[in-house]
Amino acid sequence: MRIVPANSLASTDLLIDAVYEGGTAGNAADDPISKVLRGVGNQGGFREAGRGPDKKFVVLYTSGEDNDWPDKLDLSTGQFIYFGDNKKPGHELHKTPGNQILRRAFELLHGPAELRAKVPPFFIFKKYPTTASSRSVQFKGLAVPGFPGLPSTADLVAVWKTTKGQRFQNYRAAFTVLDVPMIARAWLLELAAGNGAGSVSAPAPWQDWVKSGQAKALASENTTAIRSAEQQRPDTPTKMAILRVVFEYFEPAPIAFEAFAARVFQMHDPRVIIDIITRGSVDGGRDAIGRYLLGLTDDPVYAEFSLEAKCYQPAFDGKVPTTVGVRDVSRLISRIRHRQFGVLVTTSVVAPQAYEEVREDRHPIIFLSGKDIADILIANGFNTPELVSSLLNTEFPLT
Repeated sequence: MRIVPANSLASTDLLIDAVYEGGTAGNAADDPISKVLRGVGNQGGFREAGRGPDKKFVVLYTSGEDNDWPDKLDLSTGQFIYFGDNKKPGHELHKTPGNQILRRAFELLHGPAELRAKVPPFFIFKKYPTTASSRSVQFKGLAVPGFPGLPSTADLVAVWKTTKGQRFQNYRAAFTVLDVPMIARAWLLELAAGNGAGSVSAPAPWQDWVKSGQAKALASENTTAIRSAEQQRPDTPTKMAILRVVFEYFEPAPIAFEAFAARVFQMHDPRVIIDIITRGSVDGGRDAIGRYLLGLTDDPVYAEFSLEAKCYQPAFDGKVPTTVGVRDVSRLISRIRHRQFGVLVTTSVVAPQAYEEVREDRHPIIFLSGKDIADILIANGFNTPELVSSLLNTEFPLT
């Protein structure tokens, strides 16, 4: 990975996934983005250059740590989901600067074709602390509003949230990261001067999008066959605390975890239908049986699945984790019939050997590990240990 030092920020190009180091003063002046891109501020999620409704360019900064509003970049498709800046009750949807930027950009996108030239380039950066500076960032790409295949009614959506009994709205915006591996310094300087959006130095995919409206996404295939144990564990303190609540709740009664595991799989995808939660003594290796809806809702096709749940120790407090091994996975595989698939949900992780054998032999098994459980709960609004505890006590009472 390339790391650009702080003393080179003013002259650097922008490279996909390169890290741009911040300063060491311990204040907002350490921010590297404002030094790479002239004309933007050094704080906030939205950092626009230019006055008036039409901006020269816009920076979208994400920490990746906001559980209420989880920004997400899908590397396999190039879709970037970014939430607006109306994140607290007491404000109308369009009273915040960031949401005004989003509304204007998507209005231009869906207006007459000639208005696309007024859409500002969006530069995506993500928090990436280094040993040199906690303010370092990683460049994730050049983006345009909208995503191929998404209708105009779905690429910018106002979503409701409730905080402490108060309801309010915020934007959920879909962007496409363009297939641009490097952005030349020359274009960045022209953008800062106010004449770069249509410049010949602009990347070809950007110019093509302005002319045709067709976005060529930066889609990348994952070369990793399996996830490591570390990738299957929660990656933030909040996620770890949520998983702890789940494990400690079901640890005395692991059979009760089966219904919860099925519920988590349903939360993951609304097309999941759970038909039966089997009894522990007669489950035949299947803790739940269900169907996955394919095709049209009025002419459905169903793929059947078997689900197995493992409430295993996830290595809390220095304890040795209990991993899902070959025997556990083989048991599920043996119960899957032709044209069915399997789902294994665990509070722990799947051991490398078991993971490798499933992927190498192309068994249709979905693994949901401890990290996945926490991610799914957070995505469904259960983003604190207290909310998860309330869910468990309400929907999955042990007595």
